[in-house]
Amino acid sequence: MTGRALRLFILVGEHSGDQLGFKLMRALRERLGEGVAFDGVGGAGMIAEGLESLFPLDDVAVMGFAAVLPRLPTFYARGWQVVDKIIADPPDALIIIDSPDFTHAVARRVRKRLPHLPVIDYVSPSVWAWRPGRARKMRRYIDHVLALLPFEPAAHRRLGGPACTYVGHPLIERLDELRPGLAEAGLKRERPLVLALPGSRSSEIGRLTALFGEVLARVAAGGPAFDVVVPTVARQAERVRELVAAWSLPAQVVVEERDKYAAFRQARAALAASGTVTLELALSGVPMVGAYRMPGWEAFIARRLIRTPFVLPPNIILGRGAVPELLQENATVDNLARALAPLIGDTPERAAQVEAFALLDEHMRLDNGEAPSQRAARVVLDVVAGAGSPSGRH
Repeated sequence: MTGRALRLFILVGEHSGDQLGFKLMRALRERLGEGVAFDGVGGAGMIAEGLESLFPLDDVAVMGFAAVLPRLPTFYARGWQVVDKIIADPPDALIIIDSPDFTHAVARRVRKRLPHLPVIDYVSPSVWAWRPGRARKMRRYIDHVLALLPFEPAAHRRLGGPACTYVGHPLIERLDELRPGLAEAGLKRERPLVLALPGSRSSEIGRLTALFGEVLARVAAGGPAFDVVVPTVARQAERVRELVAAWSLPAQVVVEERDKYAAFRQARAALAASGTVTLELALSGVPMVGAYRMPGWEAFIARRLIRTPFVLPPNIILGRGAVPELLQENATVDNLARALAPLIGDTPERAAQVEAFALLDEHMRLDNGEAPSQRAARVVLDVVAGAGSPSGRH
């Protein structure tokens, strides 16, 4: 690689991966300047960093069993397009980011044709939660995993997976946005603020928004008045506004990220769909109730595959059920309202969650003060350098 730029192919399969991708690109440029170049597939963030995406990210950025099935021909064609590009002009390493159904299929095909090309997986599949046999299979085509959650390296060692390094969750880089500053901490709202977060996927929004409206109305009828904010993403804003307009209590829908985080900093409690947003709320110190519903056939499959006692990221990291998880038939108006109501007042239930969330920093922090994207860049360069050494893949 002497005398030329390091060439990396970065492949993402959804918009959350694009966020990781552009930060990784930026961190690598901070280390190498013009000594690194990128090819790959990405979204707006990676394109703004200079990537010429091989095709639009929206061609493959679809999630959920029902949504994926009709798009399988497109996924298949786009996957082979990536493989053909890499084989025709091999980079120094392939970095796949999240979306394992798509990115891992590409990595397996590339490994068969370029067995010495380093392959790095940024974001571990949830092998510790379901289908644990995937970890050992990943060793055939993944050289190193960059983990977002602190317990994942130990999980891969236990399951016989690839080498794995905890590089930190990207939310660690955003704590100043998530938490109130001194000025905000001293402010008191006239009425408490409660957040409703029914998810960002169409299927989640369709199943949870009306339910959340009923829950909030039930809680409001039985206690002090409160304000409601519903953060959503731009592509779902029109639909969310239509559904929220049918609620019996008023609510403000916000789309911009700065407005979302401003609401997080002021919120008293939240009702949230299971997912990463619950970790955002926990790091913000906002007590919450987690809920989820999926079609019966998906739930049937999930129950037979999931091997972890918890599904919410804060509970998994803490190793205990700090946040109520009300899923499927348990996600009723009565159950959710009963769990949410105490979190708005000064209660033992609220205090217990706040106390638990204060431990997350200790679990998730990086020892040397590196930002997650900086540590990820360092590990990538170490892996690529090791692949070129006598003890590496070459």
